[in-house]
Amino acid sequence: MTGGNKNEESEDFLYPSFIRDQGNIYKPKNKVMDNDSMKEKDAFDVHTKEIDLVNRDRKHLNDDVVKVDFEDVIAEPDGTHSFDGIWKASFTTFTVTKYWCYRILTALVGIPLALIWGIYFAILSFIHIWVVVPCVKSYLIEIQCVSRVYSICIHTFCDPLFEAIGKVFSSVRISLSKEV
Repeated sequence: MTGGNKNEESEDFLYPSFIRDQGNIYKPKNKVMDNDSMKEKDAFDVHTKEIDLVNRDRKHLNDDVVKVDFEDVIAEPDGTHSFDGIWKASFTTFTVTKYWCYRILTALVGIPLALIWGIYFAILSFIHIWVVVPCVKSYLIEIQCVSRVYSICIHTFCDPLFEAIGKVFSSVRISLSKEV
């Protein structure tokens, strides 16, 4: 039964060891192929990708817009200070109110707005893919014919005209003389 043993070994080592070490297109083991497969996975697996619940603005869309803290809105200059307890209570009230109002507004309006924006960008993508790009391609194809006809007309009518005008004025000599 040594023949059975060889078949089992040949199944384990179907490819030479250097090919197994590099990996294949389905399960790459090297970094270069692994990065390519991750890009493909991100491109094709958009709906099931994991979202980051800690860093929710990875692309820094709102860095300069909505970072408003208590110190950015309310400040007391030197010589005009309220009681410390009032200042602390104001800070806490501002921070907690901003936090909970944002959460409540997001809970009430966030999902409907996400639905509306999703529909809007789906329509925009649909129009771009199925209307704009084909129209532009069609225009470029059609304008190629027009440009060829235009080029032939220019070469037929304008080239001889400008060549004749050039020959007429080629014999013109200008001399400058200074009279005193």
